[in-house]
Amino acid sequence: MGKILEKINKPNDVRRINKKYYKKLAEEIREFLLEHVSQTGGHLASNLGAVELTIALHAVLKFPRDQIVWDVGHQAYTHKLLTGRRKDFDNMRKLDGMSGFPKRHESDCDSFDTGHSSTSISAALGMATARKLSGGHEKIVAVIGDGALTGGMALEALNNVSQLHKNFVIILNDNNMSISENVGGMSNYLNKLRVGERYNEFKEDVEHSLSKIPHVGNSLVKKVKNTKDYVKGIFVDSNWFDDLGITYIGPVDGHNMKEMVKIFEAAFKIDHPILIHVKTIKGKGYEPAEENPSLYHGVGCFDLNFGAQPSSDKVLSYTDVFSKTLVKMAAKDKKIVAITAAMPDGTGLTRFQNKYPDRFFDVGIAEEHAVTFAAGLASKGYKPYVSIYSSFYQRAYDQILHDVCIQNLPVRLIIDRAGLVGQDGETHQGVFDISFLSAMPNMTIIAPKDMNDLIKAMHFADSVDGPLAIRFGRGTAYVADSCEDYEYGKSELIESGKKAAIIAVGGMVEEAAKAMELFKEEQLTPTFVNARFLAPMDREMIRTLAAEHDYILVVEEGMKQGGYGQTVQAFIEEEKLNAYTEVLAIDNQFVEHGTVPELRKRLGIDAQSIYEKVKERML
Repeated sequence: MGKILEKINKPNDVRRINKKYYKKLAEEIREFLLEHVSQTGGHLASNLGAVELTIALHAVLKFPRDQIVWDVGHQAYTHKLLTGRRKDFDNMRKLDGMSGFPKRHESDCDSFDTGHSSTSISAALGMATARKLSGGHEKIVAVIGDGALTGGMALEALNNVSQLHKNFVIILNDNNMSISENVGGMSNYLNKLRVGERYNEFKEDVEHSLSKIPHVGNSLVKKVKNTKDYVKGIFVDSNWFDDLGITYIGPVDGHNMKEMVKIFEAAFKIDHPILIHVKTIKGKGYEPAEENPSLYHGVGCFDLNFGAQPSSDKVLSYTDVFSKTLVKMAAKDKKIVAITAAMPDGTGLTRFQNKYPDRFFDVGIAEEHAVTFAAGLASKGYKPYVSIYSSFYQRAYDQILHDVCIQNLPVRLIIDRAGLVGQDGETHQGVFDISFLSAMPNMTIIAPKDMNDLIKAMHFADSVDGPLAIRFGRGTAYVADSCEDYEYGKSELIESGKKAAIIAVGGMVEEAAKAMELFKEEQLTPTFVNARFLAPMDREMIRTLAAEHDYILVVEEGMKQGGYGQTVQAFIEEEKLNAYTEVLAIDNQFVEHGTVPELRKRLGIDAQSIYEKVKERML
């Protein structure tokens, strides 16, 4: 009969396929995902685990009328396949290609853009409320993982769900993982539900709701109660969800499509909020991913025969350098503690966790809590290092401002993945932290230029009595020719020149160094400065550069608005200094997916752009 997947070329084609072939379709989808993700990179384990769940949802929903909000969205590859985007997978996550996350501009079957965790219930509840106000009848579903359910925003949304008084379905995709293994009270609570034994029948309120369906209600209740295959092990009493006004159903086998289809069909007929607890296996169908789902959460290109390989210690990333340095510092100082938000592997803190488990804290997907928790530790004399990706720190803006900076507490914010991160796209690019942190009084911001500068910054941080952020990029750590010692608030002069000066921020030092090689070919020598301290700015250095050069170019891998470059420009204007100053940074836009070199070139912040901009001023 050929490939079933090839028969799916537009939304709702899956509904035309006999359900007896769904198992084969699931196998074909896994083969397709493995083949393509191994070539393009992407989120693999989460998608492999959600194949049957997605097919079952598509079997009972009609797109684009009905709508799914995928929490985070990195598990939506099967949804994209089933809505006719199979041919786009060759260019997934590539420049100008298909995104790895749901995008409304990409398809009207993608109802809501996602990329960060714990947002789906809030968004879907808003959509369901709009449906109620408009008198619509579309089905609306929020799909959220058990890890994402620890996020404060998800809990806030659950607290408001009962006010809807209309059908609203939440699918809890429970694979006992976020990126790393789940922690905390919510995880323990779900564990109790997973092993619960009270499986005998529908809860009385579900029966009552079903019985009210005209003509078929009573028979449906009887049929459901007598269907042993899908009632046993499904309906469990859960006082916590009950108290929130949400009917809990589960746990359900998330790889049994027949079972899920029946449950989903019944759930959409109930006139109040329902939470269906679906158990899945992250990495399902590919043994290496099942055995090590964290490694295959977000993976680069790899050989299917050999599997993905952990990063080698021979090639150090900035994350590795931070991790190893912190462990060495903690050996000498028992007051140092480390905190992360569900990402010990991604932030390099697994090494610290293994060495000092009593001083390591994974708070789950709860960035706001992580920062204020650190503030509490700092208020009692401890030295907390909070390591979170730049784009996720956005969620803790108020806590950094209100709980850390106002009290001038010595919390060390380690900003991993600062700058462009590449193929995860606009939700993950770490290009806003300079702008929002620079506006906060008491905040010191350091942007190391290379591996050795990062090590020095880590040791220097211990001498700063107040909030401090150290930002570094993703990928292999650059190694410059030399690195001066730190003096508070002082930039580093790398090379003296004349006429023009380049001030590079963090990872842009490497790009500027490439540009300097091009200048040497032209026998031109601009001055080259590593900004190093973004707050406070080195005013003395700026005055000197402005007095000795006609032109200053500031280069940063962040937003131009509110960035370091604009701070330099404003200072030069205030001081009525004569040097003409320009900024190469990211204009007021969100940056989509592509490789970092591709994006730097497109945005005009690569070595060639630096060279051309300065050369025209020097000739």
